[in-house]
Order: sequence, then structure tokens, then C-alpha cells
Amino acid sequence: MGAAFAAEARRARQGVDLKGRIALVTGGSRGLGLLIARELGEQGAKVVLLARDRAELERAERRLRAEGIDVSIVVSDLRDAAAAEQAIETVVSRHGAIHVLVNNAGVITVGPIEHSTVEDFEESMAVHFWGPLHTMRAAIPHMRNQGGGRIVNISSIAGKVGVPHLAAYCAGKFALTGLSTAVTPELARDNIVVTTVSPGLMRTGSPFNASFKGHHRQEFTWFAIADSLPLLSANGRRAAAQIVDAMRHGDAELVITWAARLAVLAGAAMPNTVALALQAANSLLPGPAGPEGDRARNGWQSAKDWAPSSLVRLAEMAAAENNEVPHQTPAPSPAR
Repeated sequence: MGAAFAAEARRARQGVDLKGRIALVTGGSRGLGLLIARELGEQGAKVVLLARDRAELERAERRLRAEGIDVSIVVSDLRDAAAAEQAIETVVSRHGAIHVLVNNAGVITVGPIEHSTVEDFEESMAVHFWGPLHTMRAAIPHMRNQGGGRIVNISSIAGKVGVPHLAAYCAGKFALTGLSTAVTPELARDNIVVTTVSPGLMRTGSPFNASFKGHHRQEFTWFAIADSLPLLSANGRRAAAQIVDAMRHGDAELVITWAARLAVLAGAAMPNTVALALQAANSLLPGPAGPEGDRARNGWQSAKDWAPSSLVRLAEMAAAENNEVPHQTPAPSPAR
């Protein structure tokens, strides 16, 4: 009991006020990144959105500005070390500091291992591991010079438990989890606090911009339905609020959703049982397709008559709210 009180007191002491702080959110143009950016902005931070797509960034920027958030954008591809360094330098030269770095950018490819290519794995490692490493290496010297900072690395439950049909995604997220947790104690001496976030399924609209291989329509269907179930997936806004709260209070780790927490505990306590359960789950997923299955299609190209449907209505609503819609489709203002 005493230890719990002491931990809570320490957490309260580590809390920081975000008013006027400079926060960079990678992958900030849509989905979870946009939600985190909104939460940071609502708490007074000056937010910088970073992504590869200028049109998406500008659309996100207009939304946040309409809500009274101080926001700007940087177009960059963080897979390249020089580009990542230049992006950080742009933020610092523009604002004079970088107090918060949220490494959120991500890509998802869903499908059987038979259709996974080396390029799929290279892309996942480039976005989920090398990108965060590049941004951290560029931002850490500035944070040291200014007396500290906060880094949030958005990994996944798929960075702790291997998930069938997500092999490339898991590889990148496992690498990020290892990197993030390894540097946490080292950077603490410089007052740079690292938070590793491992979310389960969240309703952010991401299935529509994921890539699907094999029987792509069936793959999209199971993925989108799972992402829409209220008892299995977390509300995106609440997840973003939890992430920002964990960052503000210096939490080393955050696992989001009861299902993800249960999976972590079960994986540690009963690894063989979990392996059998995942084998059973895999038997229910679509098998490999012919050569056509090697071609990747996004969620919008993979929708069926009954998916989207009422089963994925929450995912559809999240896609519209969180800028996950195609460029040619006007995105309605998020409900408040």
C-alpha cells in the first residue's frame, strides 16, 4: 500500500504543464496521430504535425486551427535520416525548442505470410524502427541542451505478442518496443522521459488506409470488424487522452485496452497456451490466395457490401472524423 502511494506521489510530481510547449507528432495528419495532436493542443501545446502527404497535412491543419489549436505542419519522410534531422531542425528553428516528440507514424499490411514480401518487412522496419530512431537521435541533443523533454513511442500490442497475418507489422513494432524500453533508463539521467505505448485495437479509422493482401476483401472484413467492436477496441479520443496523460506524468509504459493488457499478462504467464490460442485464431482467418494475392489494396478498395456495414459503422465514423478518408472525399468536421 505504501509503495503504491509513493508511486502515485512520484507520478504527480513528474507532471508537466503543456501550455506553450512545442510538440511534434509524426504521422500527425490522420488517425491516432491527429487525435493525439488535438489532445496536446487542447492542453495548450503548440503542435507541429509531420507526415509525408502535404494534402492530408493541410487538411488536418485546417481542422485543428478551426478548433483554436496552435498548429503548423512539416512535410517529411522520416525513413531517411537526413530528412528526419532536417525536420527536427525546422521545428527548433521555427519555435526555438522541442519539448515533446511523439513517434506515431505507422503502416499496416494485413495478409498471410505467403503474400508478405521482403519489401513489406523493410517498409515496416523503416517506418516503425528507423524513423523513430532517426527522430530521437536528432531531437535528443536539443532536449539535453534545454534541460529535458518527453518522448512518446507509439508501439502496439503487436510489439509484444505476435499476431497472425501481421508479421511485417509485428517485426517493426517489436523492434520499436525494444528500442524504446532500452533507451528509457539511459535518457532519464538527462531528464528526458520516454513513454512506450502499446495500444490494442482502437477506433481511429485506420483499417481504411491499411494494406491488405491475399483474399483482400476477407482480410479487410475481419480486421475492420474487430477494430469496430466496442468491447474489443478503444475509443480513439479516450486513447489519445490516456497517451497524453501518461506522457505528462512520465509513465514508462502504457498498454491500452483490457484485451491488450490481458494478452500481455497471458503471454508472460502462459506462453504455450497463448501460442495454441493464436493457432486456433489463425485457422479462422482467410488462407493464401493465388498470385493475385501478392497485390496490396487499401481498405477503401477492399470493402464489401456487408463490410462496410453496421458491423464496421464505428470504424467508418472514426475514419470520417480522423481524416482517414480519400483526398477527393470531403471530410466532415469532427463531432464535439
